[in-house]
Amino acid sequence: MHSTALITGASSGLGAEFAAQLAARGHDLVLVARSEGRLTDLAERLAEEHGIRAHVLVQDLAEPDAGRRIAERLTARGLHVDLLVNNAGFGTCGRFEDIAADRDHDQLMVNVVALVDLTHALLPGMLERGTGAVVNVASTAGFQPSPYFAVYSAAKGFVLNFGLALRQEYRGRGIRVLTLCPGPVDTPFFDAIGTRKAAVNGSMTTPEPVVRAALRALDRDHGYVTPGLGNALSAHLLPRRPRTLVAALAERVTRKVLGPEGTVLRPKEYAA
Repeated sequence: MHSTALITGASSGLGAEFAAQLAARGHDLVLVARSEGRLTDLAERLAEEHGIRAHVLVQDLAEPDAGRRIAERLTARGLHVDLLVNNAGFGTCGRFEDIAADRDHDQLMVNVVALVDLTHALLPGMLERGTGAVVNVASTAGFQPSPYFAVYSAAKGFVLNFGLALRQEYRGRGIRVLTLCPGPVDTPFFDAIGTRKAAVNGSMTTPEPVVRAALRALDRDHGYVTPGLGNALSAHLLPRRPRTLVAALAERVTRKVLGPEGTVLRPKEYAA
């Protein structure tokens, strides 16, 4: 019997790449996102190419009961999830007072609340079966406070610390927990955030090597992985204290997202 991987934000970007690489490894899939058409096309293609089963669950993760509704539909279909990939997310950037409060609220619902809710819903079943894994997608932004990305970087810092804490709780109990901390990746994330200047280091990679590095790190039971030499050096060598100095230094880097009048482009709806 194939193991089953559930991937949120699976309609594009890193989520679609996780789906492709896991299907190539022989995993059945549960693909979760808001975009039914893209999910269905991806599910049909991967099922045909790799001989796996691919299920589609359409769900907006910004809804407060998203995790519960997904768990209920999995139970109704008789599906057990062996690998949870909490990939869905989007960001905001700019001066905090210029960002719509409801958009930051939705960002936290998707990036933090849905991630925790789904982990709560699915990890107990993994424990009962004595095996399983969780991959949480954070960001290099989670390693330090990032002015003009205040909510996004704080949320990704939560994801990083949450994942590392869970890994210690479940080591020796059959559950692997990996936190993926990529730098800028060329995905629809930058359409949703409103500007490609949000790639503050000026360079991007593609989803394929990021996901390949994540799955290799999961195979080796690493706690977290930061793909790319420059990203890894920044994550491991940048001083973390004094925190106010780190925030001040970060502001000098991240201020480039501001336009001449201190604003950024109006973002599109997030793709998740």
